[in-house]
Amino acid sequence: MSVKPPLTELPIKTADSGFYRGFSVNVAVVSKIIISALVVWCIVWPTEAGTILGEWNTAILAQFAAWYIWVVAAFVIVCIGLAIWPTGGKLKLGQDGDVPEFSNFSWFSMMFGAGIGVGMLTWAVAEPVAHFKNNPAVIQGLTTALDANNVREAYIWSYLHWGFGAWACYAIAGLSLAFFSYRRGLPLTIRSSLTPLFGRSLSGTLGHVIDIVAVVATILGVAQTLGFGVEQFVAGLSRIGIGGLVLEDGSATTTGIVVALLVIMGASTLSALSGVGKGIKWLSNINMVLSIILLGFFIIFGATWFGASAFFVGIFDYLVALPRLSFNVFTSDGVDGSEAFLLTQWQGWWPVFYWAWWIAFAPFVGLFLARISKGRTIREFVLGAMIVPALMCFVWFAWAGGTAIDLELNGNANGIILDAANGDKIFAMTEFMLAPIAEGLAWGMAVMIVVLLMTFLVTSADSAVLIVNTINAAGDEGPKARPHILFWGAALALVVGGLLISGGTGAIQTAMVIGALPFSVVMALMCIALIKAIWNDGRREAAGIPSTIDDIEAMPAE
Repeated sequence: MSVKPPLTELPIKTADSGFYRGFSVNVAVVSKIIISALVVWCIVWPTEAGTILGEWNTAILAQFAAWYIWVVAAFVIVCIGLAIWPTGGKLKLGQDGDVPEFSNFSWFSMMFGAGIGVGMLTWAVAEPVAHFKNNPAVIQGLTTALDANNVREAYIWSYLHWGFGAWACYAIAGLSLAFFSYRRGLPLTIRSSLTPLFGRSLSGTLGHVIDIVAVVATILGVAQTLGFGVEQFVAGLSRIGIGGLVLEDGSATTTGIVVALLVIMGASTLSALSGVGKGIKWLSNINMVLSIILLGFFIIFGATWFGASAFFVGIFDYLVALPRLSFNVFTSDGVDGSEAFLLTQWQGWWPVFYWAWWIAFAPFVGLFLARISKGRTIREFVLGAMIVPALMCFVWFAWAGGTAIDLELNGNANGIILDAANGDKIFAMTEFMLAPIAEGLAWGMAVMIVVLLMTFLVTSADSAVLIVNTINAAGDEGPKARPHILFWGAALALVVGGLLISGGTGAIQTAMVIGALPFSVVMALMCIALIKAIWNDGRREAAGIPSTIDDIEAMPAE
């Protein structure tokens, strides 16, 4: 069968006039209805919403835990395979003459800031400490909770959750979108990445459904990140002396949630109105610099050698365990409190939750990565978007989390860090380290962490608003139609606020796991479509048939 030039046109009907001019009405309106209904449901009937979401979450974790684990393993394999595949690795995400728009520093800064950066301020300390207290090895009696023999296990699981699997989800989405948009000239929207499988039928209802699924997953995935960030932001404000924002158990009050969302979403909406090249780029550079300063503090004044050991030994242990953990699925025996039951429960709380989170986050981060990666090769993209950010996460976990564990093991912290709420652990740790020297130092560090947290949250939120607008506008990258940017900024704030009020971060987690499921199927199809497209491009090259939009348009008319 002869190979033909690829599809380079995918018309998506958009409104010619009125409020939705330039937008796909089918995608924009249905997405808004779904998100608005979720907001109303959670705010008006918080108890019922929390109960029903919990039941759905239980069912999904019981039936689809293996799917989440195995599909993320497949994403890692596909990314590595594409990078080392001679035909695929050398292909440019764009035309032959395209060059990257952003420097490597800005590129890495925007990837890290929009992708996972905000999570570092919560989980770089909280997660190693959590696994130091409990993990499958502890449940099975192989190591002892809060003992030195459990440190290596704590880092295996921390690195697993924030390592190659997380960034492979983003890389698959980003590669697919950049490949089909910048090589083929197709709209920069999720449906375009499936054209090798479904062709022109994606112009209609099927394509609308795919984009709607992506918008809903994006809002819920970003809501998860903002939910954790808002609680930590409120904890930080309380640490620097603003009272009345937290309860006795350390959780945020409704007032605290409202204040945090007004500040964060107000700033992010203003930044989104300025576009990627201005507000988001500068915010990303600022938070990267502040991150380096904070991380430098932990490396120099924290557990320097303990962190170095956690980094190098942890990476070795992680790479050795990765093949086994990538496919391992615990199965419950149905007996409450049994080892099998506890392992399955832990798996749902940690690996399955994280894989769902990264998948839900993938349309947002993937489309954002595509926008900032035009002109780079597939090999360069995979190395830059999967390997480098994962190593950056490992550095944070090693020295920030390592300092916390070392202080509890050897530094007489006596539970000050262990007993703090997840979002408050980094503040508790820095105060324990600096307060004996000078109260002002501890306060100043808390202020810097709050500022850094805010820049990370604003970067994530404004990027998400622009990405959702791009999908709704059939791939149009321009930040047009300000009322729609304002709507999605407000909608994101209300989703976070509504879910926090109805059930805390647990409700956001549940909604996100549910929303990620349909998009995980879309991402699996993305992998197949991308491999098929690259394979066919190799055949086209051998047959002398053009495969990029510029070369196809340059062909003489028959």
